[in-house]
Amino acid sequence: MAAEPGIEQLDVLIVGAGISGLGAARYLKHGHPGRSFAVLEAREGIGGTWDLFKYPGIRSDSDLYTFGYDFKPWRDRESIATAPRILAYLRETAQENDLERHIRFRQRVIGADWSSAEARWLVEVEETGGARHRISARWIFCASGYYRYDAGHTPEFAGRERFGGTLVHPQHWPEDLDCTGKRVVVIGSGATAVTLVPALAQSAAKVTLLQRTPTYILPVPRRDAVANLLKRVLGAERAHGVIRAKNIGQQRLLLRFCQRFPGAARRVIRWVNRRALPKGYPVDTHFNPPYAPWDQRLCAVPDGDLFEVLSDGRAEMATDRIVEFTETGLLLASGRELPADVVVTATGLAVQIAGGIRLSVDGKAVAYPDTVVYRGMMLSGVPNFAVAIGYTTASWTLKIGLLCEYFVNLLRHLDEHGHDAAWPVADPAMPTRPLLDFGAGYIQRALADLPRQGPAAPWVMSSDYLDDRKVLRSGPLVDEHLHFAKAAAKES
Repeated sequence: MAAEPGIEQLDVLIVGAGISGLGAARYLKHGHPGRSFAVLEAREGIGGTWDLFKYPGIRSDSDLYTFGYDFKPWRDRESIATAPRILAYLRETAQENDLERHIRFRQRVIGADWSSAEARWLVEVEETGGARHRISARWIFCASGYYRYDAGHTPEFAGRERFGGTLVHPQHWPEDLDCTGKRVVVIGSGATAVTLVPALAQSAAKVTLLQRTPTYILPVPRRDAVANLLKRVLGAERAHGVIRAKNIGQQRLLLRFCQRFPGAARRVIRWVNRRALPKGYPVDTHFNPPYAPWDQRLCAVPDGDLFEVLSDGRAEMATDRIVEFTETGLLLASGRELPADVVVTATGLAVQIAGGIRLSVDGKAVAYPDTVVYRGMMLSGVPNFAVAIGYTTASWTLKIGLLCEYFVNLLRHLDEHGHDAAWPVADPAMPTRPLLDFGAGYIQRALADLPRQGPAAPWVMSSDYLDDRKVLRSGPLVDEHLHFAKAAAKES
């Protein structure tokens, strides 16, 4: 099958040219330079999320010392960075590592079939415009993130067709949308919503953040004073590891504190919110989530920008349920009507695994929910396939870096021992649970379509960087769950 004449043969096919895919390409090129590889990107540029989203104010909600790469220092003075700065960093990474010649744009992987006889994937690729071609690859490394790029999540709102204003999802922000002097309602309570409101409030007549359920929100410094001091004293290269370790420790300490002492954490966050807002502000109405801290992701607001626009009246919050859209705004369950010229549905992402690629093994379709994730990257019963999913409770890229290191070491192990294929095998009697222990709505909506995780390593999706570092970087490379084989065609 994969040996058909005229089909390009690769060792590794990387899917996606965002922060994960570029990282995977760099680790592969430096850690296993003899491997042939290509990076397929469905869009027209590198950057993934940071090239896709164009809404006002888009920025990271993790510090770039940990969200950036282990191998490339973050040199900017601001640690909470805007999308253009992150894109510049990614483009520098591609240029410095000569990755651009490996990237093929406007090419989307839609399916792949594994042949045990050849120990290769036959990958079906669709180009922009509809033309299709096939590539044969020994391995697929899927670095496309965990949400759909072509569509976000928007709930069904009664009467939305009657609304006479502009309705927009942040994932598809029109370049010509000008909110100057307009009344804007942002529906949502997550990172996108709390980013949009301060940015829109700079020019809009009024911005209202409309949330059904409050979220934990904390101000963070846009600039890390300690990090900038260390860079001045040690230089960016030498300081990078120190700053990274400091910030990893801070993230881990905050998460552990919230998980072990949720009541105390709630009180601390509430105290911070009260200090950041005017006296008498209804904190218990708008900043009092019904769940414990870190059951969902905490929202970070750099230099307290959200609290600033709420305090000076340029923005307001409404915690209520939408009954329906009207011709001129939104009718709420309380009976209040919010007038709006523009409504932004910052209502979340549409999650999908592996970029929605249809997989089959020897002609039998792979059902993702029937698989169990191994070491956070491979799927039970699926040979030579890796999927990169980062952390939800820490910087995404911390996990990706460890997975890439393990992936390169595994490829080297296969070469050294004469293996062509590797796949994990899970005990069918092993109890499983949802892939992600995370209460965010966009995750909960998708769990039934995602792989599962087991009760303990190597089948658990760890969210602790230090634990993962021990397992993926320092622990045994292989175990009894990982099976190996030569191509059947070689043995016959």
